[in-house]
Amino acid sequence: MRIIAGEAKGRTLVAPKGSGTRPATDRIREALFAILQPDLTDARVLDLFAGAGTMGLEALSRGAAHATFVERGAPALDALRRNVDATRFADGAEIVNANVVGFLDRLESAAYDIVFVDPPFADVAVMEATLAHPNLRRALAPSAIVVARVLRKHPPVLPAFAQLFRTRRIGEEDLLFLRYSGVGGGG
Repeated sequence: MRIIAGEAKGRTLVAPKGSGTRPATDRIREALFAILQPDLTDARVLDLFAGAGTMGLEALSRGAAHATFVERGAPALDALRRNVDATRFADGAEIVNANVVGFLDRLESAAYDIVFVDPPFADVAVMEATLAHPNLRRALAPSAIVVARVLRKHPPVLPAFAQLFRTRRIGEEDLLFLRYSGVGGGG
């Protein structure tokens, strides 16, 4: 696993041992970032269920200004810290050791431009709760993009205020690109 493009192109990334994390493959990141590239310059990124940090680190490598990584698994946090060090993005990265819903419960203000939501595939309820969380909605910049990585056979029910504007199919997975109405204030 490696960074595909940008400032840290070619740097090797580590993945946590075990099956608790499924880092985004090169193929997924190539497709995703081909779509997001115009929106990455100086973006503030939130990487929820960050795992080894492949999505947020790729965003930093391609020009994002800052990435907040939220992860609670010890092996994933270890890999994430090692990957932040290997890519030399420590100044632009914040690692939060927390349960994602708990993090969102405490989130007071932010203006994220891009949010990655990638919980374990089997946990559709966690995906739905995260996408519908009122503090996520309030933490988005006006033209923010939320990207959810899902198994096609387990699609989440999207909140009414989330508009699906693009889907990218890759194997058995879908990348759902969403924009939220009423961002920044929950209205």
